[in-house]
Amino acid sequence: MTAGGVRRTAARLAPGYAGSGEVAEPARGLGAALARYRIMAYVVGVGLATLVFAGIPLQYAAGVPQVDQIVGPVHGFLYIVYLLAAVDLARRARFTLLQMAAMIGAGFIPFLAFVIEHRVTVRLRGEVGGVEDVGSRPAPSGTPSVPR
Repeated sequence: MTAGGVRRTAARLAPGYAGSGEVAEPARGLGAALARYRIMAYVVGVGLATLVFAGIPLQYAAGVPQVDQIVGPVHGFLYIVYLLAAVDLARRARFTLLQMAAMIGAGFIPFLAFVIEHRVTVRLRGEVGGVEDVGSRPAPSGTPSVPR
């Protein structure tokens, strides 16, 4: 195995180690991964809040299990998609296991997905210059921009 092959293998196994010219490689597609993660965080957060604050009370207090029977499986499936988006973003951004665990656990506690998503977005935009996602693109010239 050549020295370059050893460096590439070490960079894959230990993300903190990277030779010159290898740092920009994992950042490729970081903006798209962030956009996917943000969309799934909002979808899973809304689904979990609906399930916890509407579906479960309706099932046990009013005897109406339909909301829980519909939203529960949909949230479960979308949580798996959220996991894939979170792991992809964590891999590309080289997050630690604790940071990735916070992203993964955010789908279990109502409203935590929104908080973690905001913190991840702020961190990535602050650390990695030029990371923009679909929702933050500037308006084309001649189009009035709307402040957020």
